[in-house]
Amino acid sequence: MLQQVVITTNDGQLLKSLLRSAIEDELKTLNFGLERTRKRLADFERQFNLSSVEFERRLNARELEETPAFTDWRMELGALRSLEAQAQVLLEARLD
Repeated sequence: MLQQVVITTNDGQLLKSLLRSAIEDELKTLNFGLERTRKRLADFERQFNLSSVEFERRLNARELEETPAFTDWRMELGALRSLEAQAQVLLEARLD
């Protein structure tokens, strides 16, 4: 569902420029976080010889017992989803 945010200012052009810059900076930060999170997930996958999809399926089915390492892995998957959602919102944002 399309959402709209209204910001009032005396200098719309300057505000648009500032918002574009802030969005670009945040996307860079998010992309760095995504890269780091994907690397961590790949490390878990190598360590346990299991894809993250299969890991999550088996953990949810209670085929795997929760361990500190599995908790970290599960949290990295949650972080990945959160970062992807945030990046998607910014990529779809339009400044009119």
